Amino acid sequence: MTNALQGPDRYEKLLSGGAVLLLTAVIAAILRGHADWPRIPASIWAHLATMLIALVLTPVMLLRRRGDARHRMLGWIWCISLVGTALISFDIRVTNHGGFSIIHLLSIWTLVMVPRIVWAARTHRQTAHRRAVRGMVTGALLIAGFFTFPFNRLLGHWLFG
Repeated sequence: MTNALQGPDRYEKLLSGGAVLLLTAVIAAILRGHADWPRIPASIWAHLATMLIALVLTPVMLLRRRGDARHRMLGWIWCISLVGTALISFDIRVTNHGGFSIIHLLSIWTLVMVPRIVWAARTHRQTAHRRAVRGMVTGALLIAGFFTFPFNRLLGHWLFG
């Protein structure tokens, strides 16, 4: 059985659950922060929108059949949303006195890894593709997503505030 036909393993199911939990927390935070919406810069809204697209697609991509036309189409949307999220993040510097923060390293990592994910898929290197996607979900989505809640950051302020 090839990787394209294999179903999700335990780790991918865990990543999918993590994406759903993070998606739920982000939506709850956004809804709770409605009083602040008019003061939020467009770049933050764009960042949230592209990230939400990636979060919605993550469990779909990890849990559904792989290798078909729909997988490729959704994969392109997922990759574009990740690249968009990363690029927009460079315009968001409200913490760290207007400078870049450590979390911007994940944006650089995303901009390096997304082309590698696409290249591995296009060259039919399924194991490399799967490993890179899992790493991207773990680091750029879930770990980075977690760090949007503590340390008096916007989503944490809205959710727990």
